[in-house]
Amino acid sequence: MAAVTLSVSTVKPLGERVFVKVSESEEKTAGGILLPDTAKEKPQVGEVVAAGPGKRNDDGSRSEMEVKVGDKVLYSKYAGTDIKLGGDEYVLLAEKDILAIVN
Repeated sequence: MAAVTLSVSTVKPLGERVFVKVSESEEKTAGGILLPDTAKEKPQVGEVVAAGPGKRNDDGSRSEMEVKVGDKVLYSKYAGTDIKLGGDEYVLLAEKDILAIVN
């Protein structure tokens, strides 16, 4: 079996999938208490680094994606597939799992 080297530039989502770089989780609470790794919640905000061409319609055409590369998005808590590349965390998820674009 051949070894495969992945980088962000080599990942191209298919269909209506989106590749998102996960934002860093909070290290402290509002009161200043440091959180251990086991107590941190999985972040739900990230930046779109790659997007697929869109969902294919019944007539063969493609629906345009609502998000684009560079958008900061809020996504469902347990959605997608977690991927770690070069120390950074990413999530590959379907466009329907994106809840909002954050400004």
